[in-house]
Amino acid sequence: MSAKIIFIYILKTLGIIVGIIVVYALLGYLLPFIEVAAKEDGEKKEIPIYIYSNGVHTDIVMPVKNDIVDWSSKIPFTNTKSKETDYNYVGIGWGDKGFYLDTPTWADLKVSTALKAAFWLSESAMHCTYYKTMTEAEDCKKIMISKNQYKELVKFVDAKFDRDQNGNYILIPTNAVYGNNDAFYDAQGRYSFLNTCNTWSNNALKSAGQRAALWTPTDYGIFLHYK
Repeated sequence: MSAKIIFIYILKTLGIIVGIIVVYALLGYLLPFIEVAAKEDGEKKEIPIYIYSNGVHTDIVMPVKNDIVDWSSKIPFTNTKSKETDYNYVGIGWGDKGFYLDTPTWADLKVSTALKAAFWLSESAMHCTYYKTMTEAEDCKKIMISKNQYKELVKFVDAKFDRDQNGNYILIPTNAVYGNNDAFYDAQGRYSFLNTCNTWSNNALKSAGQRAALWTPTDYGIFLHYK
């Protein structure tokens, strides 16, 4: 094979890669503007949930305990560094295990981590964070939902956790937690550039009949509908 043909193949390959990146960027920007409307169930909106972003990962924040679910029985307080028990909310997010454990901020991102995450090459994890209070801000939006909507949300979130032979969530032993109030657990599914932590949070909102983007890989696409 001549050098000219090899060069042409390289150019074509690079062209395909650049084309995929451009299309992905365009879809990632445009599709979030298409809103999936909220589904009104006619029930009283009495349960507060929050959408919270740390700038990289988006979590769905819920009450620790009510008559529908007690998250502390599934996600023990003792699995956090603080081991405190007076928390009122728990934030749960799904994502790539490497991203979660190695990339608490964008400044920590490694090329190897990004490539593995983008192309289905690593495992996923649930990040669970306890909070005593929640404060609404640009990165934290409050939504009131009904009990039936909350039941659907709980079902969606619960189904993403891996379980041991006894049906318990599987704790990931690590010191790479973000603070004294969080822990990581094994999860179902594979992260990719098409199915990110923010895609999961967006789908969680859909499961609860809330406003959401048609599809989004970023937190921007979610918060766009909660300004």
